[in-house]
Amino acid sequence: MRISIITVTYNAEATIERTLESVAQQTYPDVEHLIIDGASKDRTLEIANRYPHAIVYSEPDHGLYDAMNKGLKRATGDYLCFLNAGDKLHSKETLAHIAQAQENTTKPTIAVLYGDTHIVDNKGTFIRNRRLTPPEHLTWKSFKQGMLVCHQAFYINRQIALPYDTTYRFSADFDWCIRCMKEGEKLGMQNLYIQEPIADYLSEGMTTANQKASLKERFRIMTKHYGLLSTIIQHIWFIFRVLVKK
Repeated sequence: MRISIITVTYNAEATIERTLESVAQQTYPDVEHLIIDGASKDRTLEIANRYPHAIVYSEPDHGLYDAMNKGLKRATGDYLCFLNAGDKLHSKETLAHIAQAQENTTKPTIAVLYGDTHIVDNKGTFIRNRRLTPPEHLTWKSFKQGMLVCHQAFYINRQIALPYDTTYRFSADFDWCIRCMKEGEKLGMQNLYIQEPIADYLSEGMTTANQKASLKERFRIMTKHYGLLSTIIQHIWFIFRVLVKK
């Protein structure tokens, strides 16, 4: 089983090395690490080119999801995952554990291998678990409750890795995960839960404007996949849950 890790970068000199080291240190041998760079003007490429395992492509793009589509086209692994600059695989054995779980399962062909995520600071220190936790049994309908699986902990079978919809600026990953799981279900595939943290996500605060825009996009995406009434009811539940916790 070959695994492709795709890292999209642009002027990421401050964070790229921790990601490169994380992949380089994996005990699992059959790994492809693609760096899809948007023509950085800082030292990103200089740093990436120090790592023999990294396959570096650098050219202008039309934004994050356009770059991610370029990564999809170039990936050759059986399964692939997007790991942002600054994010890390949880341990040196993470990919070995994922591959072993896929090889040992009694399920039919696996669409998505997924696990939990730790949120860390810029020193790699654990801050907290994600508010949303992955369910043991995941389907495309599970995302009615929000993005239960972090993008960095979502390993997808390349056969069903559809292109990102670049009409979304902030939440195309949410739409992508749903569409890919739908595609897997059509082909009779199942999803497999890795019962351990598999990614360390670097906490970076989004601007309020981006958060609002992202939420609006997610509402549109949920309406597209689950219907307007179901989406409204789910958002009423979201609000109720927040108020109760206060």
